[in-house]
Amino acid sequence: MPKTLSKVHKHIAKKRGAVEALHEFSRDARRLRKANARDDRVARVSANMSRGRQTYVDRIAYFYETVPKDAEAMSEDEMKDLVARYINRSVPEIEQLQSERRKGRPPTKREEALVERTDVENKEFKTGFWMPDFSDRSVILSLGSWNGDWSGLSTMKFIRITKDGGKQVSAFPPKGMS
Repeated sequence: MPKTLSKVHKHIAKKRGAVEALHEFSRDARRLRKANARDDRVARVSANMSRGRQTYVDRIAYFYETVPKDAEAMSEDEMKDLVARYINRSVPEIEQLQSERRKGRPPTKREEALVERTDVENKEFKTGFWMPDFSDRSVILSLGSWNGDWSGLSTMKFIRITKDGGKQVSAFPPKGMS
């Protein structure tokens, strides 16, 4: 039971002795319905937020696995190569799905999703790909000690790097083109 609902339930149970004996339109029944609705709303909002953040957490997790913990500061070209590898990570799976598909058949949902994700990431790379600033050694060290959750990312510095070589400081969490 969510925290708010359990508090209200506990308070009413102490007062009456039996929550099941409540009248449908009583004040206590209304408090229970209100607490339950609030808990549902909070759970829905937090699920939406975590779903929105998951793409960025997955991105950092890829860099966490790819960049060695004892690596030196990277040049801009090395960072662009790393981003290109990240964007093209699903190309072998896309090619396999295309080769398995019979001629004239529409692509599978998985193939469509992978192609769409690759296109979106390529567009982001043209305008400014959000990533940790690997040109700073302290960011690489903090990535090495990252615990895998969203709140652990607030200690790192982030940049937006473009395909043609632009690099600008970015904020955490990413908002628009910050």
